[in-house]
Amino acid sequence: MSSFRIGQGYDIHRLVSGRKLILAGVEIPFDLGLDGHSDADVAIHALIDSLLGAAALADIGSHFPDTDPAYQNADSMALLGSILNLLSEKGYSIGNIDITVIAEKPKLSPYIEKMRDRLASALAVPIDNISVKATTHERLGALGRGEGIAALSIALLYK
Repeated sequence: MSSFRIGQGYDIHRLVSGRKLILAGVEIPFDLGLDGHSDADVAIHALIDSLLGAAALADIGSHFPDTDPAYQNADSMALLGSILNLLSEKGYSIGNIDITVIAEKPKLSPYIEKMRDRLASALAVPIDNISVKATTHERLGALGRGEGIAALSIALLYK
């Protein structure tokens, strides 16, 4: 009998000038990018936390602390690869992933399929097992003013 585990993840970063905007491993043309110790890919960071949560393996900061210079400007897809290796060592497989990105701008719908494809490839699962959605914050609060971007993720793992 298979054992199923569900985890959730959340991340948020401020938008700043002089940085690339990378979401779910896809570079999005925009005049602002996300500020962070790594490339600040909120979608991947939320995904990593949901995977780690499902496996009860702490959180992204425990594995890749922002106080460690080794992770300065790190590629979040590479960090995801490390977590996937850890999950494999523990005997976990990915069932499905559901990510929601919250951003007033830019409009993300033209990039959703590319994000899904990139994630399916990185996670070695069929694209039908990957959901990426985008929504706004309805101009409410800091996210609604376009000051940052956030992401939520839910992951299903099984053994």
